[in-house]
Amino acid sequence: MSGSQTPSELPGEGVPAAQKSSWTSFVKSIVSFSGDLSSLTAPPFILSPISLTEFPAYWCERPALFAAIAEAKDEKERSIAVLKWFISTLKGQYTSRNEKLGSEKKPLNPVLGELFYGFWPDVNNRGQTHLVVEQVSHHPPITAYFITNLEKGLALQGHSAQKTSFASGSIVVKQIGHAVLTVDLPGGGKEEFLITLPRLRIDGIWYGSPYIELTGVSYIQSSSGWLSTIDYEAKEGRGYFGLSFGAKSHYFKATVTPPGSSTPVKKYDGLWHETSKDSDTGETFTDVRTPKEEVIVGPVDAMHDFESRRLWQHVARGIREGDYELASREKSKIENEQRQRRRDEQAAGTRWELRHFEHIESDPVYERLGKFFNAVPPQEDAYVYMNNRDLPPPPTA
Repeated sequence: MSGSQTPSELPGEGVPAAQKSSWTSFVKSIVSFSGDLSSLTAPPFILSPISLTEFPAYWCERPALFAAIAEAKDEKERSIAVLKWFISTLKGQYTSRNEKLGSEKKPLNPVLGELFYGFWPDVNNRGQTHLVVEQVSHHPPITAYFITNLEKGLALQGHSAQKTSFASGSIVVKQIGHAVLTVDLPGGGKEEFLITLPRLRIDGIWYGSPYIELTGVSYIQSSSGWLSTIDYEAKEGRGYFGLSFGAKSHYFKATVTPPGSSTPVKKYDGLWHETSKDSDTGETFTDVRTPKEEVIVGPVDAMHDFESRRLWQHVARGIREGDYELASREKSKIENEQRQRRRDEQAAGTRWELRHFEHIESDPVYERLGKFFNAVPPQEDAYVYMNNRDLPPPPTA
């Protein structure tokens, strides 16, 4: 559970009085539903005013840490820098909405072809970082993204989807997809890092105050052979008879292992939403209690009709102002337009064409690097960025 977020003790206590009936119906539908829960319609009060298409921005809300990867002197140092950056992205991805909105909210389900563009400016010679996101599938929802810092020779390409189910009072989310970070090396050549995604568990459903906990293990595998392993279910210590004690929410342990070895040379542990340390020296490793940097986007009026903040602007306004009737009406309007577009395409025998990404059935980087740690599944598809968006030039002083 994040920070000061504490669920209410009575079922439904976190639900606005006017929404208790719809919340009760929603919880009943979750319990009785078989299949992927992402297709269920959530009550308006639990909706986030942010589309899922904006979520890849969380990868780079600490752009200085992203840029620092390029400054590493060798393969070991680079693997540690990538791990440090990755751990520092987790708070934004999985707990920041609790702090801002009071509890975890269901993001708006993007429409096929929805777009999101943004950037983080060059500060202190860290380079300018650009973001391109496209919703490449609606059923199931799949989001593809590309993040690049040209000055530093860094590029992150990935996609994400979720399969959700209900078990033991929680929503269990299996994240599907992966990311590949490519680093241009000073002497020529490239180093690649395969990044897998943790599983999620959404607790607090009964109380109307959902929050996210990470579960399982994820990996960061370098093409140099260095492997980082992040365990989200590790305990801080063991007591008598092997019983765990001192376990905390959002706790993790990570190891960094050199090529051809199973013995870690570096170990880290702590709270991924606050601070972590070098397990041997006690030196601070990550500290995400400082403010993050929000992505910069253009004015809504100048956006393409399919850009997230323009497309959902009236829905978002209704949610933020508590006008759930407006939010529901505008949301239904967008969804009905999308259904009609799919019917028109089917009648014409055409398919929606992606704007920025090309789908491939098997990602050769995933397959090659996944063999180092026996990735499951052994093969995975990917969406390859087509480099067809002109990036704005860096702003002049």
